[in-house]
Amino acid sequence: MTGSQQRRDNAGLHDTFQNLRAEVGKVLVGQEEMVERLLVGFLAGGHVLLEGVPGLAKTLVIRTLADAIEARFSRIQFTPDMLPGDVTGTQIFNPKEGSYAVKKGPVFGNLVLADEINRAPAKVQAALLEAMQERQVTIGDQSFRLEDPFLVLATQNPIEQEGTYPLPEAQLDRFMLKVRVGYPSKEDELKIIDRMAGAGAEPRASAVMTLDDILAARDAARAVFLDDKVKRYVVELVSATRDPAAAGMPQLASLIENGASVRASINLIKVAKAHAFLAGRDYASPHDVKTIAHDVLRHRVLITFEAEAESKTSDDIIDIILDNVEVP
Repeated sequence: MTGSQQRRDNAGLHDTFQNLRAEVGKVLVGQEEMVERLLVGFLAGGHVLLEGVPGLAKTLVIRTLADAIEARFSRIQFTPDMLPGDVTGTQIFNPKEGSYAVKKGPVFGNLVLADEINRAPAKVQAALLEAMQERQVTIGDQSFRLEDPFLVLATQNPIEQEGTYPLPEAQLDRFMLKVRVGYPSKEDELKIIDRMAGAGAEPRASAVMTLDDILAARDAARAVFLDDKVKRYVVELVSATRDPAAAGMPQLASLIENGASVRASINLIKVAKAHAFLAGRDYASPHDVKTIAHDVLRHRVLITFEAEAESKTSDDIIDIILDNVEVP
């Protein structure tokens, strides 16, 4: 394939994603950043955790994306009494034939909505997160590969603690992005009321993208050019979370319990490329890295009790690092 053909194909894929964004916009008002982060997750092939109080359209946006993509969608509503088999599937005994048959669980989908994931006990969370990491599920003595693309889009409520099981840091690391969802503006809230509480039927999205489109766009995003200077910039940012004193920020040493792992560097590279592709560029810049850095790092930078006492969050620490690490 020639360079000009490749550019035309990439332009067509980019237009398809713009159509997808427009289709979601028929249902969802505002929350452009949340939608963009979900599209970046699709392109980068990573799972996304949405954190926000109830009623901010977290579930709605995921269901709308599923409507706009010709893909198998499944939803898991997590509750404290769930068992791992409720997620992965189980073996069912057939007394007539004297044999067991496998009944696959809801994790066997292309887009899996894990609603209120922090309401599930640890064993259930581990079953889902193992499937996220290994891309396969073992039921009895049989292993099943999960169909590609396989993306888990999880939600959790950060303020309600009763009856919840917070995700351990090692399991949070399985999510490529952790996106904080805030309240809409007053103007957007008025539009939401008109759209959802008006006289007409609630809008629904139509399918405008196929699984083949997603896989082709993912290949195109991986091919986005990234200069060695930008790679070095990513490594400097992530390294600063581990040893801020060596990076010239000794004031952060007492605020960071643990820094981000190498997986953070890998994911930051992937999402920077995906962000550039969504913007219609065939190269990624430091701006792409800075734009997406909080969503990649906030659940990987663990703060100390001293930081909490000073009302500092991981986002505050990431801000300081971004301000002090030299941009190429």
